[in-house]
Amino acid sequence: MFEVQLGKYAFNFGLLVVDMQNGFVSKGGSYDLLGMNTEGYRNIIPKTKELIDFCRTNLIPVFFTEAIREPSGIDLLTRVHRLLPVTREERLKVPICVRGTWDAKTIDEITPADSDHVVIKRRDSAFQDTELRVWLQSEGVNTLIICGVDTSICVETSLRDAFNIGYDVILISDATASGINKHYETTLERVRDYYGLVMTVERFFRIVNSLKKVKAGEVRVEDVSKDVMTDFLKEFNLLDIREKTE
Repeated sequence: MFEVQLGKYAFNFGLLVVDMQNGFVSKGGSYDLLGMNTEGYRNIIPKTKELIDFCRTNLIPVFFTEAIREPSGIDLLTRVHRLLPVTREERLKVPICVRGTWDAKTIDEITPADSDHVVIKRRDSAFQDTELRVWLQSEGVNTLIICGVDTSICVETSLRDAFNIGYDVILISDATASGINKHYETTLERVRDYYGLVMTVERFFRIVNSLKKVKAGEVRVEDVSKDVMTDFLKEFNLLDIREKTE
């Protein structure tokens, strides 16, 4: 695992890849057949792959979610809800991500490796009624890097839940997408203002590579100037807790 100590704080990263499945992302998947806008989902595949490969190389554990429905339809929203927006229709035209089908599998470009972890979920959040929290605790993860689709639905819901149960969260802006750009932008703004960090894949790489130097003893935390730390806090609009906790 990748863990680094910065003064009294330990950071242990984990990557959460949300719902990058054929049914949502691929040509010929159920969303595509329903006429939904999936081009943006496909556009983030290269950056998402870069991010996953980087995390594997740096021993950052990777967790995939797959949103699954049973062939019987027992877990459909329409079985429990009476007031549902039209956008939530399921299996009325095309079955979506049914267990055991190509539709339900993670796309080939980023197929989970044997060392990765796959979380099966039934609702928007990666945490609701899943093993994810236990698995993160087992790996000692305290900071979640989040990517995938849809930015404003399952990604945001999972991110909020992670924050509210105590995880620090980082949303990777060029490895997530929404079918509606306004929704994507709103989520990024909301995360910046209330939940955590928003950054590109390249910016995340730079941060990890800097932390690797600290971890290897090439750079001492004490030698990092206060100005550098202040600039980082300003860049991401973060609360300065240094004086409050020293």
